[in-house]
Amino acid sequence: MDGRYSMSELIVWTYDWVPEGPRGFVRDIRLRWACEEAGLGYSVRTVPFSGRGIEHLARQPFGQVPFLSDGELELFESGAGLLHLARKSEKLMPRDPVGEAQTLQWTIAALNSLEMVTVPWWFLEVTGAKDNHLTGWLESRLGHMENVLKEREWLAADRFTVADLLMADVLRVAKVRSFGARPATESYVTRITDRPSFKKAQADQVAHFAAADKARSRQA
Repeated sequence: MDGRYSMSELIVWTYDWVPEGPRGFVRDIRLRWACEEAGLGYSVRTVPFSGRGIEHLARQPFGQVPFLSDGELELFESGAGLLHLARKSEKLMPRDPVGEAQTLQWTIAALNSLEMVTVPWWFLEVTGAKDNHLTGWLESRLGHMENVLKEREWLAADRFTVADLLMADVLRVAKVRSFGARPATESYVTRITDRPSFKKAQADQVAHFAAADKARSRQA
């Protein structure tokens, strides 16, 4: 534990309910997963999926989730929350300058070089729209990652870090198999998401939204 940070309760904020499609993929799973991986105590609280109000926008100006509370500190954006958690636990990010720099660069790469392509591609996919230029761009990025992952087991510091957590979560949305065989990437995503911490985080998220279904049906 890094002495710069307090032992205050971590709160992961997510929606009170979402439709079935996104369950298991809503990005609060990243913060849940990181806390599980690092053994950090946390609780989950919610904001309304419908009718996002002033209080929500004050914490997350785009009306999205997740956001993270740590005592008086509040952060929005999953990447910012992950890096904050990584600074609380060496399990998520090494403390030596080289290992930390490698972890930071690959964490940012997951967000800037991969997710900026995977998310719009996914949106067009689920809406039935097609964009050959975007598909080609994603294929190119996945090709670069396949070359990287052929040569290494982990992205940084020769061990699991928050960079692997984030990259695997980004890649699992991309339906890598849809773009042809990329065995190194597929093996990487399978290996990272086979970790008990991911399985628990995913199961907890799915259970959270399933419980919301029951609550809504009682109110109907």
